[in-house]
Amino acid sequence: MNMPADIRGLSIRPGSRWKIFGELALIAVGILLLSTTIKLHWLTDFIIFFILVLSFDLLYGYMGHLSFGHMLYYGAGAYATGLFLVNVGKNPIAALIAGVAVAAILSAMLGLIVMRTHGASFALINMALNEIGYFVIRSPLAKVTRGDDGLSCSSEKLFGIVNLNDDVSAFLFVGIMLLLVFAFLQVLTTSPFGILVRSIKENEKRVAFFGYDTFRSKWRVFVISSTLAAFAGGIFTLVRGFLSPQVISPFGNVEVIFAVLIGGAGNLYGALIGGAIFMLIKNFLPVMIPEVSKVIGVKLPQWEMWLGIILLIIVFAMRKGVVGVIRAQWHYRLRAARNAP
Repeated sequence: MNMPADIRGLSIRPGSRWKIFGELALIAVGILLLSTTIKLHWLTDFIIFFILVLSFDLLYGYMGHLSFGHMLYYGAGAYATGLFLVNVGKNPIAALIAGVAVAAILSAMLGLIVMRTHGASFALINMALNEIGYFVIRSPLAKVTRGDDGLSCSSEKLFGIVNLNDDVSAFLFVGIMLLLVFAFLQVLTTSPFGILVRSIKENEKRVAFFGYDTFRSKWRVFVISSTLAAFAGGIFTLVRGFLSPQVISPFGNVEVIFAVLIGGAGNLYGALIGGAIFMLIKNFLPVMIPEVSKVIGVKLPQWEMWLGIILLIIVFAMRKGVVGVIRAQWHYRLRAARNAP
């Protein structure tokens, strides 16, 4: 049974448009505040990571499918964009569109297979596909991708005037892209289709009983999520101009999963907050640990161990993430205020 038109639509509810504008303004202010304390070069990478985390949260947080292969599409988008720049043309917009299109087609084909699985099978099959992609980039396609030596892939100026190699221009560009992705996901997740997706997560059999094609809906979410990940990868290529197999490494999936868990799965704000917390910890620990070792006169273990410990403490202490804790406290205070004499 085909989905009704009202379920397929991405209509914006009355009054939601101004709410979205307000949210975008809040995010923009938050990014600008971060720019006063963090180098723009770092912050640009932060924002690209935010887009990647948002894309994963759609798949895991809203649909309930944990994947260990999301970096496959991030890397595919990055390399497809880079190879376009090297072999076809230097236009950044054309390269980004081509890179995202290639990854979207890849996810559409693989999604027909992986979306027929659930739970651990889904997670592990995606991890296996990611491992295959990582191997292909490093070895069979090494003559094309330059393998471990890396691929230089600079682009011409955006619209002929914006140099994406400039830190300020790159920061503003990726910031705008983040706002566009957030707005799209906010509309998607609050639309009738988004409500259907959350219903599938809660009870897929019941949704299927009412005649909805749950496989088609899940496949669409998988493709959208993967395409957004590829979009993040393509943006990374444009602003960095150099790629290594690290962009498609399966180990990157762990970072994305931790970021979603820290912020709170199934919440776009949670994805942003979790991504920010993770990147701040990851980038400042390597600097802090040696300094602390000098102060106390004891050589501390490598920063990676402390990163793992801190992340585990955060995840276990806040099972529903930072946003979940904030919401719980907010509701508790509201109930207390109502019950107060």
